[in-house]
Amino acid sequence: MDIYRSGIRPVLFSGLNVDSEWLHHQTMDLLSWLNRQGDHPPASWIQSQFQRSCCFSDTRLEQKLWGLNFSNPVGLAAGFDKDGVAAGVWASFGFGFAELGTVTLQAQAGNPRPRLFRLPADQAVLNRMGFNNQGAAAMAARLSSSPPHLPVVDDPEAVTDRNIPIGINLGKSKVTPLEEAAADYLGSFQLLKDLGDYFVVNVSSPNTPGLRSLQDAGQLATILDALQQENQNSKPILVKIAPDLEWEAISQAIEVAKQYRLAGIIATNTTIRRDTLKTELLSQTGKSVKEEAGGISGFPLKQRSTEVIRFIWQQTEGQLAIIGTGGVFTAEDAWEKITAGASLLEVYTGFVYEGPWMVRRILAGLLQKLEERGLGNISEAVGLEGGKG
Repeated sequence: MDIYRSGIRPVLFSGLNVDSEWLHHQTMDLLSWLNRQGDHPPASWIQSQFQRSCCFSDTRLEQKLWGLNFSNPVGLAAGFDKDGVAAGVWASFGFGFAELGTVTLQAQAGNPRPRLFRLPADQAVLNRMGFNNQGAAAMAARLSSSPPHLPVVDDPEAVTDRNIPIGINLGKSKVTPLEEAAADYLGSFQLLKDLGDYFVVNVSSPNTPGLRSLQDAGQLATILDALQQENQNSKPILVKIAPDLEWEAISQAIEVAKQYRLAGIIATNTTIRRDTLKTELLSQTGKSVKEEAGGISGFPLKQRSTEVIRFIWQQTEGQLAIIGTGGVFTAEDAWEKITAGASLLEVYTGFVYEGPWMVRRILAGLLQKLEERGLGNISEAVGLEGGKG
C-alpha cells in the first residue's frame, strides 16, 4: 500500500486543504536539510531509507547521452528545486537526473501570491510563480560549496548512488529588457557553466512578461549565439519550448536548434489553454480558472506534449534528443512519450500527485514493457511509434 496516495495526499489536499506553496516550502526545507547533513545521522539514515524504498535499478534502463550516464530515463523537472538546495538528494528518490532552476541572473521575488494552485479534478497544477529564485550567483555559491555529485564519468568505480546528471534551467530576469535578454542568459551561464552537466534555455514560461516572444527564431538565435560562443560546445545546451506554439513555429525552433548545434529540445513547458479543464473556480481566489493567469501542468498537458514530441522526432528523423515532460504519472504515460521520440522524461506535477514512490513504479513498469516487447534497452524503444501520426 502506498501511504502517500492513500493517506497523506487526501489529508493535505482535501482534509487540511494546505496552501500549495506553503507545503512546497516545507518540503524543500526538509530536503535542504537532508542535502546539507547527508553524510551525518540521522539525515544519512533517512536518505538510505528513501533509497531502499524509492530506487529501482536495472542496466536495461541505462542510457548515455551527450557523454553523460543516465541510470534511468526519469528526471525531476525544473521548477521543483529552483535554487538547487536539494541537488544531492534527488537520486535517493530514484531519479536518473534532476534539473535545477529556473534560475535568473538577478534574484527576484516572483509574482504576487497566491500563485500556485492544485486542480485535483484535473490532476493538474496552475502556477504563475514568475521565476522566484535567489539568483545565479547564489546557486553557484551553493553548488560550489556543496557539489551535488561527483563528475559523471565512465569509470564505474567513480559512480555513487548520488552520481546523477544535474541540469540547470536558465531564465530571463524580469527587470531585464527583452532586447538585452541574450546578455542576461549569458551572465547566468558564465556563473554556472562549470557546475551543471547540461543547460536549458527557458524561453517558454508564460509567467514572465514577453518571455515567450523569445521563442521567435530570430530572438532565440541571438541568445543561443551568445551562449555557444561562451560554451564552445563543451556543455550540452537544450531549449525548452511551449506546447502552445503552432507547428510552423516549432519547425523554426528546430531549425535554430540545428543551426546552433543544440543537444536537444525539452517538450514542453506549461500551457495557457483552459478549454479542457473540469475545474471552474479557484476556491483560494473565488475567480474562474479561465480568468486566472498562469500555466497549466499535469494531465491536461499530456496529449499535446506527446504530439509535440512526435512532431520533433519526425522532423529531425530522430537526430535531435528530446526530453519529454507534461502529464507523466504512470509507466503507460512514460512509455507513450518514449515511443513517440523522447529519450528522457521529466516529472513535476505527477510527483506532487503520486508521491515519492512514483519513480520506482514507472521504472518497474517500463522494464515490464521492454520485456513484453523483447527489447534489450530503453533506448531501443525511443521513437518506436514516432512515425505514426
